Amino acid sequence: MIDSHCHLENQDYDKDREGLIENCRKEMDAIITCCANPKNLDLSLQLVEKYRGFVFLTAGLHPIHIEEFSEEEKENYFAKLEENKEKMVGIGECGLDYHWIKNEKLREKQKQFFLDHIKLAKRLKLPLVIHSRKAEKECLEILKEQNAKNVLLHFFSNQKLREEVATTNYYVSLNTAILRSKGVRQILKTLGTGRIMTETDAPWMGFGERNTPLAVKKVIEKTAQLEKKTSEEIDRTTTNNAIKFFNL
Repeated sequence: MIDSHCHLENQDYDKDREGLIENCRKEMDAIITCCANPKNLDLSLQLVEKYRGFVFLTAGLHPIHIEEFSEEEKENYFAKLEENKEKMVGIGECGLDYHWIKNEKLREKQKQFFLDHIKLAKRLKLPLVIHSRKAEKECLEILKEQNAKNVLLHFFSNQKLREEVATTNYYVSLNTAILRSKGVRQILKTLGTGRIMTETDAPWMGFGERNTPLAVKKVIEKTAQLEKKTSEEIDRTTTNNAIKFFNL
């Protein structure tokens, strides 16, 4: 099992991070943690070093933090990512968030920062991890315009665009939302498992409780039920997809 997207650096894990990771090692093949804010990069890099070969890192600037950072601060962060590119397996999460960001000027700033992430990923030859809440169509348009190739649509749930996604080579990661969301299930039905990965977005998506990477087991079991396959088959396919996509 591989959790292709979670946030081990989050303060919710401060009290038991090491113990949690050790428990995950007993059952999982890998965890890909996502650093979405420059303030968490040092801790994220430390986790990769300490748990080499088990914890892997993607890093970017989450679009909801857009107002907090200037162009200079973003460039300084990108420079640090370049310095540590050998310790990373992807750029992101990055993209657009129109759920929390309503201001038009900030949305334009989001788009520019998104373009900068795409350029960085191309320069470093790393895949992209995309956040696209309430802005899925715009994100897809930008990715296509920029000819982005290696793309993971993290927590993609817009079923109206599932046919459009099916025409691309993009991957989609499913998390515990599949336990409740008809939209996510429709996306699985349209795409099949060939371009699907499992994730948790932990510590979020625990439905009132703190989530952990171990919840990928629930995602796999539900996916197997929907696809009328065994959990072992789904685990093997999604694990291989993550290994291939992130070049683990």
